[in-house]
Amino acid sequence: MPSEETRTKTHPTARGSAAPEAREPGDTSPRAWTTRLLVLGIVLSALNLRPAITSLGALLEEVRDGLGMSGSVAGLLTSVPPLCFAVFGVMAPRLARRYGAGAVVCAGMAAIAAGLAIRPYAGGTAGFLAASALALMGIAVSNVLMPVIVKHWFPDRVGSMTGLYSMALALGTALAAAVTVPLTDALGGSWQSGLGLWAGLAVAAVLPWLPFVPGRGAGTAASGPGERGRGKEAGPGKRTVGPEAGPGERSRPTEAGLGDRTKDPKTEPGNQAVGPEADGDRPAWDRQTRDRQTPGSVPAGSAAGEAPRPRITRSRTAWALAVFFGLQATAAYITMGWMAQIFRDAGVPAGTAGLLLAVTMVMGVPLAFVIPRLATRLPHQGPIVLALGVCGLAGYAGLYLAPAAGAWAWALLLGVANCAFPLALTMVGMRARTGPGVAQLSAFAQSTGYLISIPGPLLVGVLYQHSGGWGLPIALMSALMIPQMAVGFLAGRDRTVEDEAGR
Repeated sequence: MPSEETRTKTHPTARGSAAPEAREPGDTSPRAWTTRLLVLGIVLSALNLRPAITSLGALLEEVRDGLGMSGSVAGLLTSVPPLCFAVFGVMAPRLARRYGAGAVVCAGMAAIAAGLAIRPYAGGTAGFLAASALALMGIAVSNVLMPVIVKHWFPDRVGSMTGLYSMALALGTALAAAVTVPLTDALGGSWQSGLGLWAGLAVAAVLPWLPFVPGRGAGTAASGPGERGRGKEAGPGKRTVGPEAGPGERSRPTEAGLGDRTKDPKTEPGNQAVGPEADGDRPAWDRQTRDRQTPGSVPAGSAAGEAPRPRITRSRTAWALAVFFGLQATAAYITMGWMAQIFRDAGVPAGTAGLLLAVTMVMGVPLAFVIPRLATRLPHQGPIVLALGVCGLAGYAGLYLAPAAGAWAWALLLGVANCAFPLALTMVGMRARTGPGVAQLSAFAQSTGYLISIPGPLLVGVLYQHSGGWGLPIALMSALMIPQMAVGFLAGRDRTVEDEAGR
């Protein structure tokens, strides 16, 4: 049975020595600290990718009363996240090629902090929506770039690192759902304070990415004493940046695509790449920037020894993965936006409803680590998709039949079903063989998927307002789970988008 390593080490692009060297036990070199800082940045970023949504879900009734929202407008509010993810997520690879992935993620965390700090005090529904969109823009670009960064820096541990990232994401989601109501009460009962306090966590996430921003120490973050002044000593597989760079500089954040946006070792004097894997170690956005002769042109892969990017829309697997991503996102955002309200309408106290939502989200903490590792060891991820779907259907049935009596059981089942998200992220890394393929597939699947998910939360709000109950919304949620299971099973087949696209 193929292992995680055999699935992720088949392409030279993914076999740079930077990440493995940096992970050697006891290694205190600058490269090791750079990798550790990168892991910290990934974890803190993941913690910030959902509190903007679940903190609002826990206080949705108070926000509706405070801003005078109808059920339909509240449904529109819960549809804003997938809309922003679709619109801004597709821009992420292009922004990363131009400014560096580190700079884009850093700016994304800053946008989250600003949006969360502004929206409670923006005044009126329009200002609240605009500030929310600012925060969600930062979330969108980070969503897309995380799988790409993981694929480049940890090519032999895609499942483990995706699991760590997904686990942190689930922890942040659950934390916001669990403590927003108690903290709001502790701060005097103002929903503005309860929502605004999450800006502090986003500010903390900005800091680890600062060294990876061009002009802010990106060059020194990974190069220490003994790594300068030897620009012409680079051995096979090593690259240099300027006359003072030494061997091993390919592990610099700038060379990993985290900061560098202008230098090209193949065009700068004295910076010639040496060795057959030197160019393959370059990240997707860096290689594509070099290959583009004019904006929008097709990369000249043959001239640079690199194949052109796959035509992603010709791949059936890419479409199946995009639809799967969209349907699981629909279920997730309906759950995050409306599940606490379902329990409150069934007579569950507000604090307990928030805890139930937290239980649903916290299920992703252990499972987000286990499921990606299991998925990378299976030739077909379809059975995992079906198992998660069955849990979702059982949870929806419980919400319809006995929402208060079996509330904890339904929260657990829906928490398991929500783990389709880390599974989808893992399949993004497995369904593409190359760095450019992963970048394209991540952007395509997430942007297309989030477009698909936009109507779901809005339609739930409309059905809730006009039917006066949760029967029709829950029926809709159950009906959407069937095609999610079908396309997820297709997306789990052992094939790559490069092969299907016939590049």
